[in-house]
Parts: sequence; structure tokens; C-alpha cells
Amino acid sequence: MLGFDPFTVVKTLVMQDQDAKPLIVLMHGNRTVSTKNLARQIGAKSVEPCKPEVAQRHSGYMVGGTSPFGTRREMPVYIESTILELPKIAINGGRRGYLVGIDPQVCVALLGAVPVQCALAE
Repeated sequence: MLGFDPFTVVKTLVMQDQDAKPLIVLMHGNRTVSTKNLARQIGAKSVEPCKPEVAQRHSGYMVGGTSPFGTRREMPVYIESTILELPKIAINGGRRGYLVGIDPQVCVALLGAVPVQCALAE
């Protein structure tokens, strides 16, 4: 993955709850989201990934190039809590293959990202 440790590369996932309300989940590049754990922590009945065309409509970004910054629609952002323990992360800057290195605390400060524990082990 462009020479980065996949654990420090953060993917931006557009998901939706049972009412089709969109939300963003920031997850380690080499981890999967436990939708069951996420739903329980955010008080939703269920959470599932959006279809690519729906995700694109909500975010304004092409799938594979989704950034949590500057989305077309304002959505709640959830971040896997272990990401906040890293000194620096690489996160999508708005197009495929364009990663930006930032302090993960920026996600909390600028996006209001709420820490959750929803990563499934490899």
C-alpha cells in the first residue's frame, strides 16, 4: 500500500444505519469493521456498508478515494479508538492513491470523530 504500514493507513468507510442515515467509519487499513459492535456502541439497531453509488452520493468522492474531510453531506464520524494511539496516520486526501500524513487527533478536532471499538482482528 504505497509503502505504508497498512495498520497506519486509515480507510474512510461510508456506512448507514437501519434508517439509511449515513455515517463515516475511520478504520485501520488492515482491519474490518464489526458492524454489530459498531451498531451497539452508537445506539443503532444495525449498520451496514452503503452501496458504492450511495456512498459516492453522500460523500461526493469516488469509492476508493473517499476522504472524511470536505464531504458533500455532513455525516457523523466514528474512529476506531486504537487509531488515536498512533503518532501519525495516512488518510485519503480525496482521490485514489492520494494519502495525507496527519496526527490522528486532527480527526477528532476537525471532524468531531467519536472513538469506538469496532475493529475485528485479522
